[in-house]
Amino acid sequence: MTMEKKQKIITPRVVIQLFVFVVAVPFLPLIISGQWDWWEAWVYGFINVGGFAVSRLLAARRHPDLIAERAQFMKHENVKPWDKKLAPIMGIGGGLIPLVAGLDELLQWSPEFNMPLKIVAFILLLAGYALGFYALVENRFFSGMVRIQSERGHHVVSGGPYRWVRHPGYAGAILSYLATPLILDAAWAFLPAVLLLIVLIVRTSMEDKVLHEELSGYPEYAGRVRFRLFPGLW
Repeated sequence: MTMEKKQKIITPRVVIQLFVFVVAVPFLPLIISGQWDWWEAWVYGFINVGGFAVSRLLAARRHPDLIAERAQFMKHENVKPWDKKLAPIMGIGGGLIPLVAGLDELLQWSPEFNMPLKIVAFILLLAGYALGFYALVENRFFSGMVRIQSERGHHVVSGGPYRWVRHPGYAGAILSYLATPLILDAAWAFLPAVLLLIVLIVRTSMEDKVLHEELSGYPEYAGRVRFRLFPGLW
C-alpha cells in the first residue's frame, strides 16, 4: 500500500471512530462503574483491544485493500438500502452491551455469576473472536456493509471458516454477545445482546438472499455449505 493510500485511509473521522469503538467502548464497564479493581472488565477490555489490533494487522498483511474497504463504512454508494439502517444499529448495539454492563455494576442490579460459568463465558468469548477474526483474515471481501464489490473482483470465498458456515463472522459475533453479560455479571446486558442477536439474524438472512441473487457461484456454494450461522440448525 502506498503512503498516499495510507493517508487517505487514516483520516480524522477514521481515527475518532477507532478510538470510540476500539478503545473507549470495551472499557465502558470500568469507566461507568468506577470499579477499577474489576478484573473481569479489565480482561474483557484488553481482549477486545488486543484482538482487534492483531486481527487487523494480519488482515492488512494478507489483504491491504480490505482495510481501505472497511474504512469506507457508510460511504459506499452501492450499499443495500436496508443495510444503511441495520449496519449502524449493529455498531451502536455492540456498544450498548458494555454500557448496560457498566450501569448494572454501578447500580448493583444483578447478582454475580459463579466462576465456572465465567470461565465457560471467557472460552466462548475467545472462540467467538477467533472465529470472527479468522473470517476477516480469510475473506478479502469482509466489508462492513452489505454490497457486491464488483470493483474489487468480488467472488465467493469458501476456505477457512467458510467451510463450516456461510457467515462465520456473524456466528462469532453472536458468541461474543452472549458471553459478555456472563463475564461482566450483568444479567440486564442480555437485553441488548438478545435484541442485537435478532437484528444480526435478520441481516444475515437478507445478506444471504442478496448473495444468492447477485454473486456468481454463491448458490452452488450454498448448496455445499448448508448452514448460514448455526451448524445443524440454520
